[in-house]
Amino acid sequence: MSNQKHTGPQPTDLASLATAAELYGVSIKTLRRRIADGTIHGYRLGSLIRVDLGELREKLIIEIPTMR
Repeated sequence: MSNQKHTGPQPTDLASLATAAELYGVSIKTLRRRIADGTIHGYRLGSLIRVDLGELREKLIIEIPTMR
């Protein structure tokens, strides 16, 4: 048995582009562009592309500063 820790996303953290797009109110095309420009990571499982929902939460949701 290996003592190495797995640091990448777990399978339960990964979602299809369609699911992620619906959850975050963006298009699949937007997610593909963000993968291409390196903003988020895409994970290939066979011929399917998945994204880490936790990473999307961190990288796509940006707080808008107030003037107060």
